[in-house]
Amino acid sequence: MSSEKNQGRAGRRGNVNSGPTRTSGSRRGAGNRPNRGGGPGSTPPVDPARLAARDVLKAVRERDAYANLVLPGLLRERKLDTRDAALATELAYGSSRARGFLDSVIESGSGRAISEIDGGLLDILRLGAYQLLRTRVAPHAAVATSVDLTRAEFGSGKAGFVNAVLRRVSEKSADRWVDELAPAADKDPVGHLAFEYAHPKWIAQAFADALGADAAELADVLAADDARPAVHLVARPGEISAEELALVTGGEEGKYSPYAVYLDGGDPGKLDAVRDGLAGVQDEGSQLVARALTLAPIEGEDGGRWLDLCAGPGGKAALLGAIAEIDGARVDAVEPTPHRADLVSKTTKGLPVTVHVVDGRDPGLDGGYDRVLVDAPCTGLGALRRRPEARWRRTQSDLAGLVALQKELLASALKLVRPGGVVVYSTCSPHLSETTAVVADAVRRYGAQQLDTHALLPDVPQLGDGASAQLWPHRHGTDAMFLAALRRPLD
Repeated sequence: MSSEKNQGRAGRRGNVNSGPTRTSGSRRGAGNRPNRGGGPGSTPPVDPARLAARDVLKAVRERDAYANLVLPGLLRERKLDTRDAALATELAYGSSRARGFLDSVIESGSGRAISEIDGGLLDILRLGAYQLLRTRVAPHAAVATSVDLTRAEFGSGKAGFVNAVLRRVSEKSADRWVDELAPAADKDPVGHLAFEYAHPKWIAQAFADALGADAAELADVLAADDARPAVHLVARPGEISAEELALVTGGEEGKYSPYAVYLDGGDPGKLDAVRDGLAGVQDEGSQLVARALTLAPIEGEDGGRWLDLCAGPGGKAALLGAIAEIDGARVDAVEPTPHRADLVSKTTKGLPVTVHVVDGRDPGLDGGYDRVLVDAPCTGLGALRRRPEARWRRTQSDLAGLVALQKELLASALKLVRPGGVVVYSTCSPHLSETTAVVADAVRRYGAQQLDTHALLPDVPQLGDGASAQLWPHRHGTDAMFLAALRRPLD
């Protein structure tokens, strides 16, 4: 383990004991729903923050929705104040991340398999268990507001069940539940950490494999997935500098990307610089990938023909386009899905970027590009902290199809780039099957020359061994982006 091990599990586990400090339920009604409280024996009013969080979990469960897309609109629609919005966000995202851990505790506390519990009750139980085990919400408030939610929708009988289960959950701390339910640390260390930090074991194992000799950092990686990530802005080159953007937004200049600015929180969509197109929201790791393509050494003159082969939704294409405008280059951006291609067009409006709604595996474009970016579709394991429920949505069976697609896209890029030109391959996943294995296959099949990618990320430390580079949230504060640079031989 890292030097942080001695700080104890609670100090390393993201949101544990660091959540909202609210100690009682709100009694102001439930957003746009009628307040049904008031008379003797009537149903008590439902806390609006917890109701919003419950509705997010319900949308994820019933419609396979994305929590980070559902919640912002819901908060605006119900006009929750700052305090309630913060609580709803913590509970919705935290419960989504911790689902596997919470479900094991709920099963133990209820004596029933999760599959035997009604989905609507399960949403409420997860919210209640999360408050009890991973926030500073007072236990009586966590239980009482959960019972109120249940009674309002399902009646007193079901409310009694929820009350009984959550009282059993509250009898033990999170650490005691881990000790009781997790695999033994001495026999299955990866499984133990996966349970403690609420990750499927196959994902924790993938992280450990990617860390290699640094696998002792696994707990830190898993904890970083549970920590709320900072908002990263990208200053559009030629329009505004990172220093200027930091001044007008109250943010802090990034450590590694010359275009990055960090924000503590808030809605970046309300910032004038973002609304005016001077800046965008983009993880610093993604900025470094796009910049690496522009820094990669090519043989011969750069003719200014650049290609983003997997452009949707457009963040990297926009940064490449802004740099291309300064350098006198042009960017072709490929995206096969029409609605995502529309996003690319909107994001790159006014830049020297041409969007093609075609499949990157056979785009029908004339070859001879000087620089090609392949930011390939992947499992997204490197961005779990930004997508609360994603760790429970992905399965190992997703890998085979994605790896086949990644290999085809990289093969297409190596055909489209000119001899002496460079391809940068990247994924938002550290899984070895999606990263070094795909690159090694391309080197073997097509004779591509692998360049030292570390040189394309100046001043970024701890990028791993070998020619490729791996970013990590616990080391760099970025998503776990992988990138490798390949040059097509002149002959």
